[in-house]
Amino acid sequence: MPSPRVAQPVLQPVATVSVKLPRKAPVFADETHTQLVRRARKMHKVLTETYPDAHCELDFTNPLELLVATILSAQTTDVMVNKVTPTLFAKYPTAQAYAEADREEMEAILKPTGFFRAKTNSVMKLGQALVDEYDGIVPGKLEELVKLPGTGRKTANVVLGNAFGVPGITVDTHFGRLVRRFGWTTEEDPVKVEHLIGALFPKKDWTMLSHRLIFHGRRRCHAKKPACGACPVAQWCPSYGTGPTDPEAAAKLVKVPA
Repeated sequence: MPSPRVAQPVLQPVATVSVKLPRKAPVFADETHTQLVRRARKMHKVLTETYPDAHCELDFTNPLELLVATILSAQTTDVMVNKVTPTLFAKYPTAQAYAEADREEMEAILKPTGFFRAKTNSVMKLGQALVDEYDGIVPGKLEELVKLPGTGRKTANVVLGNAFGVPGITVDTHFGRLVRRFGWTTEEDPVKVEHLIGALFPKKDWTMLSHRLIFHGRRRCHAKKPACGACPVAQWCPSYGTGPTDPEAAAKLVKVPA
């Protein structure tokens, strides 16, 4: 099992990487599957160099903590989840503790994350299911994880990849947006996206690929106004020009987490 993620140090600014910009958006409409694989892997190589510290941004020390944190991350930020989980994890260190929790007390802790009543319900049911079916231990298989309350494929792959070292692709909103912008797929269905993108890369790269695309989506390739002029993979991106292409204007859009 890999080392758990804990609070990270301040990241170095990401706006200073070398960027080669095309004059206009590249066109890859007629590329073969082999050409797509080569382009996708080249983009991933550059993103690997751009985000050498890419990682799961949820703080945890064991599979149960990561599973709960990932469930709580729906409709909120990882930063917000990391603010409430120290209190939550200290009060409920086991699946049994979640199952036996006082609903009002847990709701008060989870309120800042939004949808706190539904999340409280999911976490309490999760604890009970783990106690009833797995002796309170988080299972390490996809087919078992997805049967747990509040746990879909995205959450399961986060847990597998980061708590168990089992490669998995996490198709969150950032990942899905970027692979479509990159022209790696046109699919919208998360499960189809997971399988199609997985076929472009070696299985060993899946977990870190997810982290790097999510890092890029949060820092540069924003939903409404991507920083195209400060993008290290612009020369291979058919969506170049969706956002400002002027390097100075684009640099102002790059977000540097504290």
